[in-house]
Amino acid sequence: MDPSFLGVPDVNFWMFSGLTLFAAFTAFVGIATGAAGGLVMMVGLASIFPPVISIPLHTIVQLGGNASRVLFMWKYIMRPVLLPFVIGGVLGSVLGANIFISLPVAILQGLLGISVLIFLWMPVINQMGGRRHRFAIIGFFATFLGVFVSATGTLVAPFVASEAQDRRNHVATFSTLMAIVHILKLIAFGFLGFALADYWPLMLSMVCAAVAASYVGSKALHHMKERNFRVIFKTICTFLALRLIWIAMGF
Repeated sequence: MDPSFLGVPDVNFWMFSGLTLFAAFTAFVGIATGAAGGLVMMVGLASIFPPVISIPLHTIVQLGGNASRVLFMWKYIMRPVLLPFVIGGVLGSVLGANIFISLPVAILQGLLGISVLIFLWMPVINQMGGRRHRFAIIGFFATFLGVFVSATGTLVAPFVASEAQDRRNHVATFSTLMAIVHILKLIAFGFLGFALADYWPLMLSMVCAAVAASYVGSKALHHMKERNFRVIFKTICTFLALRLIWIAMGF
């Protein structure tokens, strides 16, 4: 089999198909759990591609999936948190792009994991200060860290959970905020000179699969019990945060 299926470097037919199915799986996981899909995808892509490919590829596929959830669940978005988040995110993307090559990824992964555990298990912190200030700050850090480690949804999710009264508000708002993060990251990557033209067939296939899975997941979410959603969300975020710390420690 030609190792370059549809012109995608070092990706044969079987890998192409597997990554497409993987995108669908992580999109469904993301909408069912409220956070975990992006990090699961990043782990998978990082095991196949170098960071200069895996991070922008992850960003584009996640943007497609999150944008589709925004459309499917538009009426559930908590709109007051959006503008502060965007302002913080713009500042984070500018700073992150400027020091992209100067910080060890392991340090950022460890900080991300520790922060998630604190915000997840000490919910009072998520309520400190005004809502606008909180979401401006989290927008900054989510985008800044996202330039380096890409999957920062587990950092954003506890703040959304503290504001959301309903699982649908959580997923719709979380997806909107992460779509904003990914757009800002793509702008930063453009300034950094990332070139992914050869990967467009793979990206298109993965995005289409993520959109389809997001549609199915958005329908399934209406039938999920609120308590089950919260338990699954907290369990998976805790596991992923611990894994980030484990990786940062070099294990």
